[in-house]
Order: sequence, then C-alpha cells, then structure tokens
Amino acid sequence: MPIQVLMPALSPTMEKGNLAKWLKKEGETIKSGDVIAEIETDKATMEVEATDEGTLGKILIPEGTADVAVNTPIATILADGESAADLAKAPAPAAPSVAQEVAESRSPVGEGKPMISAPKAAPAPQAVAEPDPEVPAGTEMVTQTIREALRDAMAEEMRRDADVFVMGEEVAEYQGAYKVTQGLLQEFGAKRVIDTPITEHGFAGIGVGAAMTGLKPVVEFMTFNFAMQAIDQIINSAAKTLYMSGGQMGCSIVFRGPNGAAARVAAQHSQDYSSWYSNVPGLKVVAPFSAADYKGLLKAAIRDPNPVIFLENEVLYGHTGEVPKLDDFVIPIGKARIVRSGSHVTIISWSNGMTYALKAADELAKDGIEAEVIDLRTLRPMDTETIVNSVKKTGRAVTVEEGWAQSGVGAEIAARIMENAFDYLDAPVARVSGKDVPMPYAANLEKLALPSAAEVVEAAKAVCYR
Repeated sequence: MPIQVLMPALSPTMEKGNLAKWLKKEGETIKSGDVIAEIETDKATMEVEATDEGTLGKILIPEGTADVAVNTPIATILADGESAADLAKAPAPAAPSVAQEVAESRSPVGEGKPMISAPKAAPAPQAVAEPDPEVPAGTEMVTQTIREALRDAMAEEMRRDADVFVMGEEVAEYQGAYKVTQGLLQEFGAKRVIDTPITEHGFAGIGVGAAMTGLKPVVEFMTFNFAMQAIDQIINSAAKTLYMSGGQMGCSIVFRGPNGAAARVAAQHSQDYSSWYSNVPGLKVVAPFSAADYKGLLKAAIRDPNPVIFLENEVLYGHTGEVPKLDDFVIPIGKARIVRSGSHVTIISWSNGMTYALKAADELAKDGIEAEVIDLRTLRPMDTETIVNSVKKTGRAVTVEEGWAQSGVGAEIAARIMENAFDYLDAPVARVSGKDVPMPYAANLEKLALPSAAEVVEAAKAVCYR
C-alpha cells in the first residue's frame, strides 16, 4: 500500500509551516534516510527525511506553499511493485492518539531530527488582573506575542539611545534563534546588531568590556544553560566591578535569553537559573510573565546602570497579551504585581510558574477558595512588601517555581515571610517546585519533573486545611 509522507513538526506545538523546496522529483527512487524536502517556519529550517523506501509517486503539496498544517499529507511513496494506479489506496493520516500538554518549544537549530508533533497547547489562563499603576486609565492596548514585545522594546531603546546595541549568536542575519530580534539588523545595521561566534565566554566578555567603556550592550544567550560558559564574565566582571572599583566603574549591560524548561530538550538545555543569579549582589534579576511586563521591564533593564539578568521563557515566546500603546512604556524593576485578588491563600510565582498559579486559582475558586496571585516579575531586588502585605491578609502562602526546591527562590520567599509575617501565618508556607532530578528527555517523564496546576491546588488546599 502507498505510504503517505506527512508534514512534520519542528517543535511540539508547531501547527503549520512552509514547504520551501522539494529535493526529489516524482518518479525518483527513495531510500530510507534520503532528504526529500525542506520545510521552514519563522523559527527554523529543517530537512525532511524519508523513513521508507520506494519511489516518489506523487507530490501532493508543491514547493513554495505556505502555511501547510502539521500532519497534512505532502507526498506519497510507492513501494516496489506499485504503480500510479495504487495512489488512491494511500490511507488517511491518523489523528494523534495522546493529548500532550506542552507549550511552544525551542527548535534546536542544527541539532538532531524533528520532534514529534502535538495538538495545540491550551492557552494560558486569563485572570481578571488589577489595573497596572504604570498604565493610565483609558490607554489603548495592542495584542502582541511576547517575542514581538521584546523586539519592540529593544528597537525603541535603540532608537532612543545610540549607545544601545545587540549581540549574540544568530541575532542578526538569522533574525534570532527564536525570531526575537527580527528586523533589527535591517533597521540598525551590522554595527549595532552583531552576530557572534559560538563562544559565550568570549562575546559576554566583549559585552562587559563595552559596557565598562560606556556603551549599553544587550547580550543574547541562545539559552541561559549556555551562559554557564560565561559565568566568570557575568559574576566576577559585570556584577562585582562597581563595588570593587569604589563606584568608579559601572557596567550597564543586559544579559537576556530563554531560561528553564522548554519541551523535550533534556537536562543540559532545561535548567532554571533563577536562584543562581538572584543570589548575587551586584545583579538585578528580572523574570516576567505577561507580554506587557516583558516589554516594560526590558526597557527598564536597558536603561539601568547596573548589570541585569533578564530571564525569558521559551514556552511563552508565542503567547499573546495586551501591551499598552504608549510612547514610552517602562515598568520599574523591583515591583511585584497582584494579578488576581483573593482572601484565603497567597500564591506567589514568576515567569512560566504563573501559568500553574493562575490555572490553580481558577480551580480553587470552584471549591470556594479565593487565591491571591502575585507575579513577582523581579527576583532581585525582591518586592518583599507586596508579599508580606498579602500574607498578612490571607494568612497562608504557596510558592510556585519550575526550578529545584533546595536553595530555590521559593525558599527565600518562605524565609522572608517567616521573618516579616510569622505571627500572621495560619499554616506553614508550602512550596511547589520542579522535582529534584535533571530534566528527563522523554515527554512523559519531563511532565512529571515539572510542577503542575494540580500540585498547586493540592498545596493550597493543604495550607487551608481543606
């Protein structure tokens, strides 16, 4: 029976892509492993390999076709002894049998073969947020993805200040590994949007040196896992120089890029470094969740005279949110935000941990438990006042993080609550975190290694004695 070649996915939540080129023609012999086509998205390009042998019987989707849905048949391979008359016998593609709750993944450029496809991930929960004091009432809002909000923040600051420039791997010609820097090279040129070699220690050091001379680099790491190669430059040079020079030498630099788990990229690409960087005096550490916060806080980070670690989350890049349409929207570093008011328990999180927190709050409300959800937004300096005031109201607290529990940010939050609001607590602070294991590659094990909304619900009910 003829075998159908289906449109593959470059990431677990890719829904469609462009069929860029056919490398084989109808009637040509196909062997297993032969590259038969190229597909691309706005994030990456990938070769399609044949997994069966035979003859390329019919090309169903011509090259150059855009927006081809994942799992769409793109060609048919005829087995030995089959002819064009057998093409009608090709089976229809089967629907995915297992729903996989994964969000947008990093597509590992140049690394390995395509990941399996998956149904569209559920959208992030939408809570009724308190008005942001940084946004005047009646402000027009625009809907943007987080990658667009980041791009606009950098572009606006580069237009505002000629000392700002961007550097990193694939930020220029390729438009960014995650398309965050798309269009910047065309607007600002190669002197201000700089592709670097694959040497984090080297280009981070160049960025630190440039900052010490008065420039304002925005250094992109393809993932903060790779920033471990540059840890000496970040900690010993950028973070400590102001103090060690008696205030004579500053270092206005932003280190930004995806941090923490993506989807099935295993332990060396999935670690959460929130607690590492937030431990270091001399650094400011930002980890937003919403599109508006990504934009407003990145602009603030670029203007800050100190080194800022800007921890993004790859899973969130494709998520959309409302961003204020203002000439200069800047959010102060160091201020948390109450995104959902409640009176029974305080849930504190940041970055992608907010996904679990907000889903849990929705579920808790069904059982009559009103959770107050705090998005920290900044990990260092931490907004202790907002946390403490909320706990004084609710008497209970749960922290949520994708990183490990030991020496984690949640442990620091729990200590500050104990120091400042112990007499108001009606139950011990509960922590929900990633499991104490390097991130597995297998999808089912990865899911178990990460927190879940169900675990947050369980923890919240436990501190409420429900």
